[in-house]
Amino acid sequence: MPSGPPLAVPSGIAPRWLETRMDAAGPLGLTLRFRFVAPEVAGAGYGPDRASADLQALCDGFALAHLPKDGPQPGGLVLDLADRVVPFGASDDTAVQFFEAYSIADGACHWELF
Repeated sequence: MPSGPPLAVPSGIAPRWLETRMDAAGPLGLTLRFRFVAPEVAGAGYGPDRASADLQALCDGFALAHLPKDGPQPGGLVLDLADRVVPFGASDDTAVQFFEAYSIADGACHWELF
């Protein structure tokens, strides 16, 4: 279940952090996946452009602050913003989900083409 307070994003929706997963696969090597839930992403007027700006804000404002302090560092991040909890790796045709991938350089998230 999502936890913590709602996070601030440009669109004004109220996403909550769901979980962070570590994945060794990916073009940039070790990848961390940050998953967020906000029912508002299924609403009228919310689409890929708003999701992209919100995911960038979540990457810069949340994910970077939650990187491991010790041990291997991720080469990339994948952020997922969904209208409901969907088990990781499961398919749900009724769920609205947005994904973006980022590399990390100079202390900032840089969008990467999936």
